[in-house]
Amino acid sequence: MRAVPQHRLVAVDPDRRVLGWAAAVPVSDRCAYAGVVEHSVYVNPGARCQGIGRLLLDTLITSTERAGIWTIQSGIFPENTASLALHERAGFRRIGTRERIGRHADRWRDVILVERRSPKVT
Repeated sequence: MRAVPQHRLVAVDPDRRVLGWAAAVPVSDRCAYAGVVEHSVYVNPGARCQGIGRLLLDTLITSTERAGIWTIQSGIFPENTASLALHERAGFRRIGTRERIGRHADRWRDVILVERRSPKVT
């Protein structure tokens, strides 16, 4: 699946250095899931704790709601407590844990599934 162009965001500083990015992709080509995307948010380590992640996530939520997206979802590594807290503050809820669903750095990884249902898109 390809990233949806209007849901690809980049935060840059005045010198045009990338501070972070966010992107969303459709979860399926099936019509029933036309309003569901999976997203990723990344903040450069040197730009953390400055509100960049929240700005990116809030902007992504706004752009997806304008496009009629009713659910944004993601999987987050359990030890990424900063990302889990960010998502919870932005209205995401924990759905559950997928055990050993991916491989990263040569080891099997669990992910915590989170989702946000838009109160504006019905």
